[in-house]
Amino acid sequence: MGTVTLGPPINKILASPLLVVCWSWAHANECAHHPPYKNVYSTLLSSISTLFSSIGDMSSSFSVKFLYQPNSFLNPITTLTSTRLYANPSQTAVPAPAQAPDIPAERLEPRVEKRDGYYVLKQKFREGINPQEKVKIGGEPMKLFMENGIEELAKIPFEELDKSKDTKDDIDVRLKWLGLFHRRKHQYGRFMMRLKLPNGITTSAQTRYLASVIKQYGEQGCADITTRQNWQIRGVTLPDVPAILKGLEEVGLTSIQSGMDNVRNAVGNPLAGIDPHEIVDTRPYLDLLSQFITANSKGNPEFTNLPRKWNVCVIGSHDLYEHPHINDLAYMPATKNGRFGFNLLVGGFFSAKRCAEAVPLDAWVSSDDVVPVCGAILEAFRDLGFRGNRQKTRMMWLIDELGIEGFRSEVVKRMPEQALERASSEDLVDQKWERRDYFGVHPQKQEGLSFVGIHIPVGRVQADDMDQLARLADEYGSGELRLTVEQNIIIPNIQNSKVKALLDEPLLKEKFLPEPPILMKGLVACTGNQFCGQAIIETKAQALKVTEEVGRLVDVTHPVRMHWTGCPNTCGQVQVADIGFMGCMARDENGKMVEGVDVFLGGRIGSDSHLGDVYKKGVPCKDLVPFVVDLLVEKFGGVRREIEGGEE
Repeated sequence: MGTVTLGPPINKILASPLLVVCWSWAHANECAHHPPYKNVYSTLLSSISTLFSSIGDMSSSFSVKFLYQPNSFLNPITTLTSTRLYANPSQTAVPAPAQAPDIPAERLEPRVEKRDGYYVLKQKFREGINPQEKVKIGGEPMKLFMENGIEELAKIPFEELDKSKDTKDDIDVRLKWLGLFHRRKHQYGRFMMRLKLPNGITTSAQTRYLASVIKQYGEQGCADITTRQNWQIRGVTLPDVPAILKGLEEVGLTSIQSGMDNVRNAVGNPLAGIDPHEIVDTRPYLDLLSQFITANSKGNPEFTNLPRKWNVCVIGSHDLYEHPHINDLAYMPATKNGRFGFNLLVGGFFSAKRCAEAVPLDAWVSSDDVVPVCGAILEAFRDLGFRGNRQKTRMMWLIDELGIEGFRSEVVKRMPEQALERASSEDLVDQKWERRDYFGVHPQKQEGLSFVGIHIPVGRVQADDMDQLARLADEYGSGELRLTVEQNIIIPNIQNSKVKALLDEPLLKEKFLPEPPILMKGLVACTGNQFCGQAIIETKAQALKVTEEVGRLVDVTHPVRMHWTGCPNTCGQVQVADIGFMGCMARDENGKMVEGVDVFLGGRIGSDSHLGDVYKKGVPCKDLVPFVVDLLVEKFGGVRREIEGGEE
């Protein structure tokens, strides 16, 4: 029986100085905790110090922040048997490389060029571009952050900003590069602020700070957990932004590059490092990817002028909590010739006009090349992607045009050594694995510790809730909270002797239940038209009301995942749900236009993932309760409850 021993990679020299900094620092810390590599620890730190001096100004503010000690990417040095590794056929490998299409050389000319430190669209490629591209040409969004433009903008009265097209574009478009989204339609003069939270991990101090921000806005302030393991806070006013950004930095947070044509929050296993069944700890990879993409939260213009938004995840468990098939880049754990690494999926996305599952790139990278291949793929997308119709600017459209081999060859050109191995057949993800429920109490791999998953109804929390969650994390755990893509929270590192006391806390008894009703477990909802100007219907309150009423009328024996999204942009990811509700206008029985939904069925997550299809269009929201009851009975084995006489 063969074995594979996995340890820290130390022998890769990367081309980019920023990559060397990120990887050298992380691996130096790893080496310090692995006896075979202790001798190189001081050498690496010395090399990093020399490199900082050569980088110049950037080095003065560059630091690497971890929420934990990155002892090892695999925990701590993992020995895996070959029978475990190779029991299943590959999910991500393709049998043989296809012939690269014959693409004219002029099509492969980069459409952007670097000027004064920022990438701009070349003049010859500006015909037919979309309005957002014109805004970028009119003013570099990153200057608001990297050159402190936000300080001056925040001093101008809001009414004055609206009088000029340039400053109006600043508040409605360019500020999204700082994670600030003006709620012009429903909260004029106020912003939603989206953070960066790699792997969805946050601390009690960070949570308290966010609570303090939204608390000052009273009823206008609240926070949401997103479907990318992230926080969004609401009610922010522009004059407060400079101080908020400084406060975020002080607690180790940032909002930079979290909106518009940037890389969105990097998603990982919410049980990373604590799961007895995990394949790999995703935290170090996601920290490094996020540091690389944002230049450690200082702003990285290399990746701030993409054609469209871009999503990335690293898979750490058989459960596929990260939803790899809907990401632009997904790292799927796999070994190759005794080395640990990842097969790559590319191109998954949702949009109003098209949804597509990620496809195999026919590529495998070792741990050394996780960051470089991300950079190479982003550069290919930045250089060659469409910048016309916004509905055709996601990366999959470029893959379609070039073909997977053509796109792969462009990625290879941008790798440090112009080389990329073919996919491995040795996938580590067990395709027959039954996805586990993280709600309630579960033992960790660390003896004597448990984690508790709690339900946050449709992801909405208030300032007092956040303060209480921070208190619970400190009092019962290690001061850490973990967000999930289903908009819930996990409290890790709880001593078993404290579990009962935690479960007896009023917050977990009355509001954020460790064992929610079965239909609530899989309920997800986007922001809806309470705050979002693009949403057609209200989602969060309506999702809770419909689910509660349906739960009183029908019994089901297993969770049914129900997702609500307010518009076709599908932030609520209705296509991956068992039952999805997409907001629209519908006609009632009298022919009157009312709020309604298009209903989707058949979405699946996990190794047999599948995007759902429209089941019925234009169902009025007021008719949804009996409609969903019938659906659960007919399609999901539900049984109608007997209602006692006199009850409605």
